[in-house]
This record gives sequence, structure tokens and C-alpha cells, in this order.
Amino acid sequence: MVINGPNLGRLDLREKNFYGDINYADIESAIQSQAQSLGIYVDIRQSNDEAEIISWLHEAAEQKMPLIFNPAAFTHYSYAIRDAVVMLKAPSIEVHLSNPLSREEFRHTSVISGVVNGTIAGFGLDSYRLALTQITKLVK
Repeated sequence: MVINGPNLGRLDLREKNFYGDINYADIESAIQSQAQSLGIYVDIRQSNDEAEIISWLHEAAEQKMPLIFNPAAFTHYSYAIRDAVVMLKAPSIEVHLSNPLSREEFRHTSVISGVVNGTIAGFGLDSYRLALTQITKLVK
């Protein structure tokens, strides 16, 4: 499962200096293409709603499904989402298109990083491609 958090569905309107000239369809396409090359199926979801994301995390935990997760702004403060990530029973990787440490100071803290197997950030669409490659290695 790949879960994307708030505002990622509106990349076409966001800061080009951080996100480049991409839109959400580009994210989905990059993920699907990499998944196909790895021979895996991915379920890609995006929501601006914290409660919906928590429900999806519960679903992933119940199904023991590996997770690639871009919590977006929830990265920095959502302890409810962090607590749901802790319940996961399969490998999980946090991803970010931009490098949060090169941005505003409030973005330097992740409440998610400490409860996932790893974090990949700052490589644009390649952050997702790298995460898919790594998650398949962790599952084996």
C-alpha cells in the first residue's frame, strides 16, 4: 500500500522550487511503473483527511501489508497517525518528494521517522521508486 497525505493531490499548485513540475498523476505513474518492473502490485491512495489515513493504516496493519507512506504535513505533528503506524505488522518506509531538512524549521521534525524501517526524502519521484525497491527487499 502507498498512502499519500494532504495537499499531494494539488502538486500542480505547490512550490515548484521544492516539488518540480510534477502533478499527482505523475506520482501514481512513477509508482505503477516501478511496481510493474519489480513484479509487485500496489494500492495507491491519497487523502487530505487525517481520519481516513488512520483508517487506511489500520487496514494495512490488519492485512499485514507493507507500506510506503508520505504523510506530508502530518509528518511533523500527527501523533494519532504515528500511533497507527506503530501498529503495522509489515515493513514500512516514509517518503518525501522534497528534503524536509532543507526547508522551514518546523519541517525538520518527523514524528513518523522513528517508527518506520527507514525514510527516503529529497529525490522527487525517485523517492517513491527507491522506496518500492527497498520495501521489496525488506519483505523478502
